[in-house]
Order: sequence, then C-alpha cells, then structure tokens
Amino acid sequence: MKIIAFVGMPASGKSEAARIAAEMGIPVINMGDVIRKEVLRLGLEPNDSNTGMVATQLRKSEGMSAVAIRCIPLIRKAGSDLVVVDGVRGIAEVETFRQEFGKGFILISIYTPIEIRFSRIQIRGRSDDMNSIDGLRHRDERELGWGMGEAIEASNVEIENNSSLESFKKDVIEVLSNYLGKNPIK
Repeated sequence: MKIIAFVGMPASGKSEAARIAAEMGIPVINMGDVIRKEVLRLGLEPNDSNTGMVATQLRKSEGMSAVAIRCIPLIRKAGSDLVVVDGVRGIAEVETFRQEFGKGFILISIYTPIEIRFSRIQIRGRSDDMNSIDGLRHRDERELGWGMGEAIEASNVEIENNSSLESFKKDVIEVLSNYLGKNPIK
C-alpha cells in the first residue's frame, strides 16, 4: 500500500492538491474531517476557535499522533493500493504513518507565502477560517506547536503554490504521476 500525504501551513493548497488527486481517481482521507467530526459530536459550532481547541485537546488527551491513529483505519478501509492523506499537521503524525506504512508513505509539502494564503482564505469561506491575517498567524503558531515545521522538513518533495491554480494543478499532477509511475493526466 502506498500513502501520499500532503503537509503545509493553513491554506497552502493541501485540500486543492487532494481534490486534484481525487480527480485522478485516487481515494482521499482528510485529517481535518476527523477533527470536524469530533467538533460536531461535541455539539460545538465548527469555527476556527472550536476546531483548534478540539484538535489541541485531542492531541493532549490521546497524544500528538491521535488524528493519524484515527485515520489509519479509514486509509485501510479505502480499499485501494494508493491513498492520499490531506492535512498532516505534525511530526508525530508523520512518524505514525511511516511506522504503519514504511517506505510506502510519501510526504509532499506545499509552500505558499502567508499573504497569498490569507487572500485565498478570504475567498474560500470555510466555517473554520480566520478573518484576519493576525488570526492566520495565530493559527500558524498553533499548528507549528504541533510539530508542523518538523513535518514540513521531513517531506520527500516540496511543491511551491505561489502562482496560478493552473500552474499548481500541473505541478501536483506531475509529482503524483512521478510517484504513481504513470504519464501525467491532462
């Protein structure tokens, strides 16, 4: 089994890369969905504050790899030899996936400058998005506290996402195709 996971700061393009993978016919497991499901189970509003609080509490009570551990059965249940994981947030998650899947685990980091990330947040309109660049900086700090920087450093390859969506899509397809051993899908 091969797992290709995306890591990057909030709004760097992880979910867009996962959507591209899904268009290529690759099953996708979204780590953020595990948190959002827990937020709803607790009866909380799915905003940035509650999502961050639940994610932090989950990691405090179950360990820094809690979300990855909850994703492993979902990955196996996908029933595919290749699965994309959207949203690694820390080095403990990377270590958990590497222990579980060995050399079949590939980590791709996505880099996008903060100004571009904030402009994209203003457009996408998710309930857990921040409404100021200072809010984004605060979320960056929270996620760096979970080991995000170390996870990014542990990636096998980096994709820069600081241009057009078309350019990013081309780069994602090229990288995924390299790992799949296929010609890129247009």
